Amino acid sequence: MSQLSFSSFDATLLVRDAHGCYVLATAEQILDAARQAIDQKMQRGASFSSPAAVGEYLRTKLAGLDCEVFSVLFLDTQHRLIEYVEMFRGTIDSASVHPREVVKEALRLNAAAVILSHNHPSGRPDPSEADKVLTLRLKSALALVDVRALDHVIVAGSVTTSLAEHGLI
Repeated sequence: MSQLSFSSFDATLLVRDAHGCYVLATAEQILDAARQAIDQKMQRGASFSSPAAVGEYLRTKLAGLDCEVFSVLFLDTQHRLIEYVEMFRGTIDSASVHPREVVKEALRLNAAAVILSHNHPSGRPDPSEADKVLTLRLKSALALVDVRALDHVIVAGSVTTSLAEHGLI
């Protein structure tokens, strides 16, 4: 949580405890509420109008998590959201990702395209060599079933890095 500062919000954000009394919200409660709000805002059929909108959505979903989480945005032919799925959870610096499982989920959801994403709890947004290799493996596996990998976005606190914008996908 070191990348995010909630000190300016502490006095104004309150939640109810088990007894119905209002108490100051913790950073984790604030992040959980933000994740719920983004789920309501971006429901099935919502269109991502720009790379910035994708980054904002993924920052809300993945920022502040204390372990690596690999997620996939499954999209239809018009690049509208079918479903956001957290596919794999790892440790503080890695997550095992299985291309077979990503392909199975894409087929199950009848997705035409995907946006891959994972977080870096370290706060460093640069893609590792392993991230680049994994992206190419996933892109190749998905292409076999006619699913396009549009991007792989790394979330590091409040910063995102798009592998597509860097010419790596």
